Amino acid sequence: MKRKKKHEDHVDESWLIPYADILTLLLALFIVLFAASEVDAQKFKAISESFNIELQGGTGILDESAPVELDNSEIHEELAQEPVSEELLEEVRAARDRKELGEFQEKLESYIADKGLSPRLQTELTDKGLMLTINEGVLYQSGSADIDDQARTIASELSELLFSDPPRMIYIEGHTDNVPAEGGEFESNWELSAARAINFMKILLENEDLDPQKFSATGYSEYQPIAPNDTAEGRAQNRRVEVLISPYQNEEETEE
Repeated sequence: MKRKKKHEDHVDESWLIPYADILTLLLALFIVLFAASEVDAQKFKAISESFNIELQGGTGILDESAPVELDNSEIHEELAQEPVSEELLEEVRAARDRKELGEFQEKLESYIADKGLSPRLQTELTDKGLMLTINEGVLYQSGSADIDDQARTIASELSELLFSDPPRMIYIEGHTDNVPAEGGEFESNWELSAARAINFMKILLENEDLDPQKFSATGYSEYQPIAPNDTAEGRAQNRRVEVLISPYQNEEETEE
């Protein structure tokens, strides 16, 4: 009897080892499943951080937007470092670019309103960039490429509004109607449209804050009309100078 009692006091506990292993494996499985369920949240965090950096220099416009509270475990911290795709970054840059061009447009519109130049000066935000259209009579008299003192003042004031850091490409484009330039200073509408673009650009570049390498001037003659040339009103609309402020993204594509 004594020997049997002694044996019962020392029950075999070897079963605890595989039992503990099973518990460990189950715990690891649940951790992996939980981490997998949080991947989208971590991606959201990475994307929001990218938006903050690109759009507002990291000021956190999406900091309060995460739909899931993120775990601070080492697994989640590693997932948060997942790189954001180049396609997404391109979209973010384009959105930031368009936002800045919109701010340019607001400044120009404010200037136009203050000077009472509407509708002779008009702005439009397009896929190509911000377009400023200067209609005939603001800078030049009919058939001339000379800029008088009043127009020179307007051009000089506009140059202050065209500054950006880093500088953007700015394209100056001259346009005419289809009436031949005969008996005047210019032999053709090609020369007239080019001279108007170049003369306007020269005044802009008197502003030393602007980078001449970012400017170009082109004459399109009568070949890019925005209205029919069969009426006096249509011809007046076609006689214009356009200033295109290019998005940074377009400049990168041109360089490539």
